Amino acid sequence: MSTDNDTESETTRVTRKGQVTIPKELRDEFGLEEGDEVRWEKAEDGIRVRKATQSAGRGMLVDDDVSEQKREAMAEAMEAEIREQRRSEWQP
Repeated sequence: MSTDNDTESETTRVTRKGQVTIPKELRDEFGLEEGDEVRWEKAEDGIRVRKATQSAGRGMLVDDDVSEQKREAMAEAMEAEIREQRRSEWQP
């Protein structure tokens, strides 16, 4: 990995299998964890990578009288459960 301090960007190499490593600082900053998905998007100036989140439907199945704070807590718990399930599926 190399760093370009002028533009606050980092580079990594693409492996023979087409894999890349997302630098730890970026994983931490954007909350990326094992099992999370990222979206590769074509852009006019190259490729853009975004965390693929399904937040648009958050809270749709919760009663209207549930507070926003409780909704967020429920969504975070569900995300953690999904991540754990993905991790266990990946274990040899």
